[in-house]
Amino acid sequence: MKTLHRFILKSYLGPLVMTFFIVMFILLMQFLWKYIDDLVGKGLEWTVIAELLLYMSSNLIPMALPLATLLAALMTMGNLGENNELLAMKSAGISLPRILSPLILITIVISISAFFFSNNVLPYTNLKTLTLLYSVKQQKPELAIKEGVFTTINDTYSIKVGEKNPKTNLMKRIMIYDHSKNEGNINVTYADSGYIKVTNDEKRLIATLYSGNSYEEKTENSGARRMELRKFPSTKQKFQEQVIIFELQGNGLQRTDEDLFKSSAQVMNLHQLSVAEDSLKKQYRFREVSFQKNIRNAVLPKNQSQETLDTLRKITCFLSGDSIYESLSIRDKKTNVEIAISNARSTKSYISSTSDELFSKGKYIAKHVIEWNRKFSLSFACFVFFFIGAPLGAIIRKGGLGLPAVISVLFFVLYYVITITGEKFARELMWQPAAGMWLSSFILLPLGIFLSYKATTDSVIMNSDFYIEAFKKYMTFQKRIHVKIKGINFSKK
Repeated sequence: MKTLHRFILKSYLGPLVMTFFIVMFILLMQFLWKYIDDLVGKGLEWTVIAELLLYMSSNLIPMALPLATLLAALMTMGNLGENNELLAMKSAGISLPRILSPLILITIVISISAFFFSNNVLPYTNLKTLTLLYSVKQQKPELAIKEGVFTTINDTYSIKVGEKNPKTNLMKRIMIYDHSKNEGNINVTYADSGYIKVTNDEKRLIATLYSGNSYEEKTENSGARRMELRKFPSTKQKFQEQVIIFELQGNGLQRTDEDLFKSSAQVMNLHQLSVAEDSLKKQYRFREVSFQKNIRNAVLPKNQSQETLDTLRKITCFLSGDSIYESLSIRDKKTNVEIAISNARSTKSYISSTSDELFSKGKYIAKHVIEWNRKFSLSFACFVFFFIGAPLGAIIRKGGLGLPAVISVLFFVLYYVITITGEKFARELMWQPAAGMWLSSFILLPLGIFLSYKATTDSVIMNSDFYIEAFKKYMTFQKRIHVKIKGINFSKK
């Protein structure tokens, strides 16, 4: 048995490692495709991009492990079935559960390791990813000069081009405003054409201008305050070629303080999530009690003179609201109605704003509950996917990356859609957060149990010949019934 178990483990670990890195690569490409606009054109060093990819790869591990487990189990058992090795093991009296026992042990180890990774490592990498990704998004582009739009450089210069040739990078009708003196548009440079390029070290911007003019307004004499005495002095310079060098400030990534994201539920472990959830629930209950008390006092205002009375003393009085209202004058009636309407509107507004506040607080609490359950549900998904992939591979008996990959993708898409749907409903408080996070596992777990039972009993549920023969039998049965019906009708005639 030891030799057999070593053979099965060797057959399983190879596809597991291979499929894990394939899935990681696909998910990482999806991340790059999603954030490509935030990364391109920012002048980022390759070390920053490599750091971001490293942290993001760590964040994708809990999602890649279930899919890799499913695909590896399908490939391993499919290869054993296709090569008749699984049939030989069963012929020797070895049951399928006994064959899968070393793989089940490996899956349990993977699930436990995934849980500890999600609880201890993932919060740290989430913090680093959120901080770095936010810093990258806040990073200003090197220079994106567009046609007909003013582009600001270092809050000092504004550049506008009328036309830009994408092939030669030649720009026409270039206008540059110099705001270095903070006195408005007093210094303007205009050129018919030119080139604007960033140096290799990305620290300077060089503008080479052709056939243009420079205009600059001079400061008026202090004595010429009256409009009729002002002369508006200015200078004009004509040039055939001029080179302007702009210093690019703020080059390099400005990293954001990590304390900005430490209150996020994604960067907390189980203990921190439990403490934060308990604190948030206390605040929620306190706000509810405060709201109820304020509403009670607004609807039923207390008489200050009665607060000193004994609370055990019963006071019975009978008041008729209609009789009191009818006894008032027309002016008092109008005043009371206006006061009542104003109080009703203010109370309605207070109830609406408090309802929105409590709903927002409830959603914030749900985020912590979702992250708490996610650390368990993703780990448990590895276990569920193994008991789907292993028996399914034993039934279909097809190895390689063809059919197993298609089936794995279909199951993973199903799992992902159910998970996203359940999480969305949980975030919107349409049902309990725990139920939303465990919905996909509880739906797929019975399927895994059913497939395991069918594989143990050598079911032909996935054999195409079985369905072809069943269809032929059905057609034969239909022909026989048709012939009998014809015979009955003929005999009646």
